[in-house]
Amino acid sequence: MSEAEQITHSRRVEDEEERVRLDVFLSQQPELGSRSVAKLLIKAGGVEVDGRVLKAGAYLKPGQEVRFSPGLLPPEETSPPASEWSQELKVLFEDPHMLVINKQIGIAAHRPSSHHSHEPNIADLATRHCGERLSIAAGEDRPGIVHRLDKDTTGVMVLAKTDEASHFLRSQFKARTTQKEYRAIAFGNPRFDSDYVERMIATHPRMGDRMTVVQEGGKAASTYYEVIERFAEHCYLRCLPKTGRTHQIRVHLMSIGHSIVGDRVYRSRNVRTGALPEAAPDPGRQCLHAMRLGIKHPRTHEDMSFEAPLPRDMEELLRWLRGG
Repeated sequence: MSEAEQITHSRRVEDEEERVRLDVFLSQQPELGSRSVAKLLIKAGGVEVDGRVLKAGAYLKPGQEVRFSPGLLPPEETSPPASEWSQELKVLFEDPHMLVINKQIGIAAHRPSSHHSHEPNIADLATRHCGERLSIAAGEDRPGIVHRLDKDTTGVMVLAKTDEASHFLRSQFKARTTQKEYRAIAFGNPRFDSDYVERMIATHPRMGDRMTVVQEGGKAASTYYEVIERFAEHCYLRCLPKTGRTHQIRVHLMSIGHSIVGDRVYRSRNVRTGALPEAAPDPGRQCLHAMRLGIKHPRTHEDMSFEAPLPRDMEELLRWLRGG
């Protein structure tokens, strides 16, 4: 056995990760980085939970130890072929100045800081699709990137092909002149049919990769929401963020007791497990979708609006909640 194959990593399941699927938990580890790689490693026998081999869909409990050996997978299995990558990039609009896509599940916006898994990311997918260098005005590791969506958030995302387009598009997001509409499936039922959540957001004092609502010392953040449908223990929401703070919608909905279904990080205290009923189709990710984006074209300054249909996993969950 080679030295790489002998390296085994150990991670403890934290309280906030209760009822997370094994493959989802593994996909969040930097040594693997994607759900597809996690499933391959589980199938290869490279994962144990408290010394036992479990299926990819097994739910974890706080305190369990997950041990995994990435070296058991050959390099070619941790990097999808270019043809598979290109299929994941769904183009809504393209011209010489910008590219607008419907971002799919499990794809990060930026290139990873670790190049271990070569997981797909929007920056590389867009570069391959365009066959040319995108604007690097935002940094060498962020070609084309002018805004971002979380890895497991789907929907409309715009990228810049030129530096001129990058500066103009980023200025719109900074000035809050873009029109953004999201859809979310959340736990519970809000008291009001519509309302504003206006609470400051700051980096969590103990967990630097997470955000939290604070009384002072944070950045102003405002999210408007409307209830589209109410169910027994869930709701379907339309969210219009007026500001663009990191994880804003997820943090704001959690702060009012209505965390997003499938969100393993931001969960309201009154959601005991954050899990769906066993019979429900579980998307295995936060049910948040960027449905519409309105911007001005970077060259003509024409008002443009783009829409991405609700993804299948959220449609299936809504159908189940409606009783159909």
